[in-house]
Formats: sequence, structure tokens, C-alpha cells
Amino acid sequence: METLSLPGTAEDASRAAVEDATRTTVDAFLAARAAGDVRRLTALFADRVDWLLAENPDVPWIRPRRTAAECAAQIEDLVRYTVAEDARASVDTYLVSGRDAVLMGHLSGTVRATGKSFAGPFALRLTVEGGRITRHHLYENSLSIAAACAP
Repeated sequence: METLSLPGTAEDASRAAVEDATRTTVDAFLAARAAGDVRRLTALFADRVDWLLAENPDVPWIRPRRTAAECAAQIEDLVRYTVAEDARASVDTYLVSGRDAVLMGHLSGTVRATGKSFAGPFALRLTVEGGRITRHHLYENSLSIAAACAP
């Protein structure tokens, strides 16, 4: 059970500093994703990442990833397999608690090979340690995405 601290205490200031650092890293991650900046994304991911995204053999960009380079390369896979100008993502909720951030929203896109669209809600949990992302757990409408990938 978590103990609550009184506002203005050293513990409260320390927690606020950790949350500020988490938010700064997540903001940089979102900006790098939006820009398709693989080099910056690689720098933001830790050397080893706890990556979770439900595997689906019908979706070529959804696969296991563990290293910073593998995680950052997902953006290149998305560009290769989806229509960039149709890609949309909106964040409706952005919560930070300590080293963890949770983003919830909606995403949509079109699969290049089939011309079919997908859409649905998502939730993304990120953990930041030492200014780098150590956990990336994405929950999305994988059925809609798989259906869009099917010929």
C-alpha cells in the first residue's frame, strides 16, 4: 500500500521531479514518433526494453522487439506497410505516476498492400528509467488491424 505524503515535503518534491522527468521523456517519444525520427527514438529506448504488443502473424509490423534499435524500427515498418497520409493517432488521456505513463486514445490507418483501413482505441503504458524507455506495452484493436491486412 502506498503512503501519501503531505504537499511540500522532500518526498513530494522528489516524486514531482521523477514525474517531470517521465513526462519529458514521453513528450520526446511522442514528438520523435510523429516525426518518424528513428535515430531519436533509438536514443530514447533503453538498451533492453520490455516490449509487449500482441503478436499477430498477419500483421507484418507487429512482432517481438527487445533492443532500442528494434523498438525504434517499428516506425520504419509502419511506413513500409501502411499509407502514411492515412495514419492518425490522437491521445485523449495522458497520465503520469512516478516512472510510469499511460496514454489512451484512438488510432487509424490503411494497410498499403490491401487498401483496407483499420481503426480503434489504444492504451500505451511506458516506463521511464534514467531518461530512457524501459517498458512499452501497447494494447490496441488487433482484430481490426489483422482484418485490414487480410487479402
